[in-house]
Amino acid sequence: MSLIKVKGRGAENLGRRNMIINGAMQVAQRGTSSSNISSSGYYTVDSVDLAMSTTAGRFTQSQVTDAPDGFSHALKFDCTTADTSVAAGENCIVLWQLEGQNVQQMAKGTSSAKQVTVSFYAKANAAKTYVCELKDFTNTRTVSKAFTVGTSYTRHEITFPADTTGAITSDNARQFAMNIWLHAGSTYTSGTLQTTWGTQVSANRCPGIDSFFSSTDNTFFITGVQMEVGSASTDFEHRSFGEELALCQRYYQEVRQGIMGMCGNTNGTCYWWYEFPVQMRASPSISCSTTAYRYGDMISIGVPMSSITVNASGYRSEKTGHWYVTGTKDSGSPVQYRTQLLEPSGASHGNFQFSAEL
Repeated sequence: MSLIKVKGRGAENLGRRNMIINGAMQVAQRGTSSSNISSSGYYTVDSVDLAMSTTAGRFTQSQVTDAPDGFSHALKFDCTTADTSVAAGENCIVLWQLEGQNVQQMAKGTSSAKQVTVSFYAKANAAKTYVCELKDFTNTRTVSKAFTVGTSYTRHEITFPADTTGAITSDNARQFAMNIWLHAGSTYTSGTLQTTWGTQVSANRCPGIDSFFSSTDNTFFITGVQMEVGSASTDFEHRSFGEELALCQRYYQEVRQGIMGMCGNTNGTCYWWYEFPVQMRASPSISCSTTAYRYGDMISIGVPMSSITVNASGYRSEKTGHWYVTGTKDSGSPVQYRTQLLEPSGASHGNFQFSAEL
């Protein structure tokens, strides 16, 4: 039997290629829409961060089903408040931030450094020029390239040069990012676009950019975001929803059901714990979408408590969530240990939120 040899697209692109998580915009644990956005943070689709500074512009961000063939979802930005008087320090940047240990295949800072290609599908209400930037946080180095988005979905393929200067620290901290600049003032636009790697110069980060906030007519859609080693893009690496969800939960996850715990020491403090479905990047912060809680005995032998307050500063690890809740036990009641269930309460139950975002 003879064997047929199939020529591939390049050894560097075999196996797992895409360094971006949730590039198809499938997972949105925080919700599918957020309006009147005016500050930095994560809002809807997982792994998509925002940096905003001083601008009066506002927008709605939504996970939508208006997507190119082969994709079920996209992320939409819809300008709702214009900003036509742009101050020097203004910016609005969409960021995909990465752990240093997840970008070592670039071989950055070595004689074997590789080119990196970013690709994505995008469209807008009208032709606009924005800037795609790679940033090395370890060494404070950047490289930028402009792209023009049109009124129908187009796949943009942007190849960045290799960088033999500045190795990236291999750890679980933020050491690298892929950024898309949608708006900027003269602090970031007054120089010359830096299309080769170099020390970060603010004025050279996005000269020539249009402003997303120039009109309330403006929209921007994006999906199929991929960043890979190599001199050319490959087909988008689709992953199942379950796999993308697990990757996203390393950085953020929500618990919508009760949390088991133990109660019963002399000052009325209870302890609850939660086993994460995947190991988180680091010890997470803990919050709740409501300040109202209800609790009850799983074994009905304990004493009632009131004035429950979640203390997010309690012990927690990236593997198992632990935190404590202080309460007031009824006067004169005996102290007994008992298993308890804690859950958010109210007309519409909230959720516990664990965040280890970069």
